[in-house]
Amino acid sequence: MIELDDVSLTYASKRADVEALARVSLSIEANTFVSFIGPTGCGKSSLLKLVAGLLAPSSGTIRVRGRSVEEAARARSFGFVFQDATLLPWRTVLSNTVLLLQVCGRDPAERERTARRLLEMVGLGGFLHHYPRELSGGMKQRVAIARALTLDPDILLMDEPFAALDAITRDRLNLDLLRIWSQARKTVLFVTHGIGEAVFLSDRVLVMSARPGKIVADIPVTLSRPRSLDMVESPEFMACARQLRGLLAQGAVYEQSL
Repeated sequence: MIELDDVSLTYASKRADVEALARVSLSIEANTFVSFIGPTGCGKSSLLKLVAGLLAPSSGTIRVRGRSVEEAARARSFGFVFQDATLLPWRTVLSNTVLLLQVCGRDPAERERTARRLLEMVGLGGFLHHYPRELSGGMKQRVAIARALTLDPDILLMDEPFAALDAITRDRLNLDLLRIWSQARKTVLFVTHGIGEAVFLSDRVLVMSARPGKIVADIPVTLSRPRSLDMVESPEFMACARQLRGLLAQGAVYEQSL
């Protein structure tokens, strides 16, 4: 589904150029759930923006189903969910969800039908006419996920979408996300700082080094699906989390030595 070949990214600056990513190569299969973890500032978010075509690589190539990122973007292959739900406060839940369809000029009846179906899927069928101020943080993120799915993208890019939420809400949304993923069968690229979250959600966890970011480990998660919260106490879960914690600790030491 997604291939990065020797991709680097450097941000130009008046003081000195900043090398964010260095020679990243990876391949991601269709319909898999892949998480990225690493130290703050290692380029995780930049990597998602490169895949989505929001940034251009300084060198290297990115292909999506064998096509260029630009071609994939024109085909509306990407849905993006950010840490902030970025809902328009003057629009209702339904009106926020249809926004992308409205911008694309879809038929009003079609866009409302699509939005209602997706809001039912994320558990907000009873909140269509509520405003963002009337929603909890978790509910806002559900709206953001529904909105990202309205154009039926092949790839869902999620940049720490649950980072600002409390642990109980985050656990609930992780379960909701896996349910939605199992129904929609998208390819998901998920950025997180949470080791447990990465293990619980993913088929693979890619560990990145401190800046300039590189992929230093590709850890498969072999927990069976569907997943349940009691799995976090299993020896398999704890062994995977321990391995990732050790890799991140090595990265932290390296970061401090720069």
